[in-house]
Amino acid sequence: MTTNSTSTDMDTGNLFQHIPATLPDELTDTLVSGRQLRIERIVSRGHASPPGFWYEQDSDEWVLLVKGEAGLRFESGDRLLHLTEGMHVHIRAGERHRVEWTSDAGDTIWLAVFHEADQAR
Repeated sequence: MTTNSTSTDMDTGNLFQHIPATLPDELTDTLVSGRQLRIERIVSRGHASPPGFWYEQDSDEWVLLVKGEAGLRFESGDRLLHLTEGMHVHIRAGERHRVEWTSDAGDTIWLAVFHEADQAR
């Protein structure tokens, strides 16, 4: 994602801008990254995980659905979570999940925050 610089060298941007008119693949932009943190904007338009594919990450992930609708499936208990605008979910490291579907009626915009797993669990 393109950011603008101000006189104080501050990075700024807009989650709703710089989205291509055609989106053959899901679009992922890293907004911020650090030693144990990564924040991404993800834009989907009717995209889903490939059949049989599961995400299984080493870090925790907090996801906010900013715009659109999506279905997240979790392998444990075969749970399907229907996300609508404003909903968020915290996915623990190692929890297998997949994007079952996203709305094809417009953009689905996610904000994903990846962070170090809590070792105390």
